[in-house]
Amino acid sequence: MSVATILCVDDEKANLALVSAILVPLGYRIIEAGDGAAALERVASNKIDLILLDVMLPSMSGFDVCRLLKADEARRKIPVILITVLDSREDRIRGIEAGAEDFITKPFDKFEVIARIEMLLRVRRLDRRVEGAYASIRELTAFSERIVGDFNPMSFDFGAHVDSLTSKLLISDDSSIDSPRWIIISLRGSEGTSNMVYQRSGNEIVGTKFESSLLHGFFPRELPSIGFLNVGDLEEPRWKMIANTLDEVGINAPNFVYFHDADLTVLAVGYPEEATDHNAAVVHNLVLQIMFLRSLAGQLRATEDAFLYTIRALARAAEVNDEDTGNHILRVGEYAATLAAQLGQSQAIVEGIRAQAPMHDVGKIHTPPQILRKPGPLTAEEMGIMRQHPMHGAKILGDHPRLAIAHDIALSHHERWDGSGYPSGRKGEQIPLAGRIASLADQYDALRSKRSYKPAMDHERACEIILQGDGRSRPEHFDPRVVEAFKSVLGKFDEISRQFADQG
Repeated sequence: MSVATILCVDDEKANLALVSAILVPLGYRIIEAGDGAAALERVASNKIDLILLDVMLPSMSGFDVCRLLKADEARRKIPVILITVLDSREDRIRGIEAGAEDFITKPFDKFEVIARIEMLLRVRRLDRRVEGAYASIRELTAFSERIVGDFNPMSFDFGAHVDSLTSKLLISDDSSIDSPRWIIISLRGSEGTSNMVYQRSGNEIVGTKFESSLLHGFFPRELPSIGFLNVGDLEEPRWKMIANTLDEVGINAPNFVYFHDADLTVLAVGYPEEATDHNAAVVHNLVLQIMFLRSLAGQLRATEDAFLYTIRALARAAEVNDEDTGNHILRVGEYAATLAAQLGQSQAIVEGIRAQAPMHDVGKIHTPPQILRKPGPLTAEEMGIMRQHPMHGAKILGDHPRLAIAHDIALSHHERWDGSGYPSGRKGEQIPLAGRIASLADQYDALRSKRSYKPAMDHERACEIILQGDGRSRPEHFDPRVVEAFKSVLGKFDEISRQFADQG
C-alpha cells in the first residue's frame, strides 16, 4: 500500500511540529502550509490523501479553504478534518456546510486524531476502489455495446448464445453453398465436457447431446486454431478420429471447418461444396465474437462482484464504532428487497435495494463512538449529532447513478410518513420509495436485535409494535402501502431473521 500524504495547515509552527511528531512515526508523509493560500497551492501541486485544516487562519479561514476545495471537482473528495478551538454547535454546522468530513476540537487527543485519520483514509481507499470499479464497468460495457447492442454481461449465458452461432452458420435452404448442414460444439467446463450436435429441421434448430471424449485434446498444438478440411484430407490418418466422431452421431460428410482452443471445439460440417478459407473466416469471426463476449461477461461479473463487495465493506466500515450489530446490514438488505418485490418493483430495483440498503447507516462513520455506544438515553445535543448521520451518509455516497438508491436510503430512512422524522421532516411521497421501504426494514430489525439498552424482541412483538405502535413507534410513521406489503410477507421476515441471525 502506498504511503498516505497528509497536508497539515496551521499558522502556528508549534502545532505543525506536534502533528508531524504524531504522524511521521506512523509512516505518513507530511506536507505543511501556514495559511489558506499556501494550502491551496500545496493541494494543486501534490497528490494529497487527507487534509488537517486549522480554522483560525490569517486572511482566509479554514471554512473558506474547505469550501473552495469542495467546489473543485478534481479535489472535492479529499477528506478534510477541521481542527479548531471553536466548539460550538454553530461552528460544527459551519464546518459541515463547508464540506468537511470531520471536526476535532483543540486540545485534541492524540489517539482520537490517529483513529479518525485512519478511518477517513480507509473510507477514501474504498471510495477509490468503487471509482475504479465504475471506470472498468463503463469501459468494458461501452466496448461490448459497440459489438452487440443487446449484450447483457450479467445475464450472459454461453449455452444460450450457441443458438445465435448455429442460426448464423447452419444451412437455411438447398441453394446455400456457404453454410454447413451440422454444427458440433464441444465445451469443456468445470463439470466435464459437454458435446452437442445441431441441425436445422424446418424453421427450427434442433440440438442433440452426445457422449464423446475424442474431440478435446485431439488437435495438435502446432495446428492453427482455425482451418478447414475436404474429402481428400479426411482420408489422412490424423483426421480419422474426427471422422469416427462424426460417425458416432450419424454424420457422413465430405468436409468441415474447425475451431479449437483449450476449452472449446467447433466443427461446421457438411458444406454443399468444398470448404474454403471464406467458410473458415466466417466461423472464426462468429466464434471469436461469442468467446469475446463470454470473456467480457466474466470480467464484468468479477467487477460487479468487486463493486458489491466494496459496498458491503463500506457498510461494515460504518459500523466500526457502533455496537456489535452482527448481520444487521445483511438483514436490512433482505427485508428491504422482500418489501420492494411485494410492492411490484422491477427485478433491477429489487436487486439494487438488496445491494444498497445495507449502506443506510454509512453516515455513522462521522458519529462519535461514545454516542453510538452510549447505553442510556441520549441528551438533546447528542441526539442532534446522531441525527446528522443521514446527511453525512448522503455526502459520502455522492450523486453517482450507480449509488442513487443508496443515497436516497441513507438520506431518508429516518423520515416518517407523517412528517415527524429527520433530517428534513419530509412526509408522504416526498420521501423516496426506497427510503420508505428501508425505514420499515430498519425498524423491524432494530426491534428484533439485542442492544446495550434493550433485549431482542421476538417476531410477534416486533410486528405488533410496527402495526399497532408502542408509544415511540406508531403505524402512521410508515407508508401505508409498505405496511400492507409487510403484512403480506410477515413469515418471510421471520425466515430472514433466522437465516441471518447473529452468532454468539
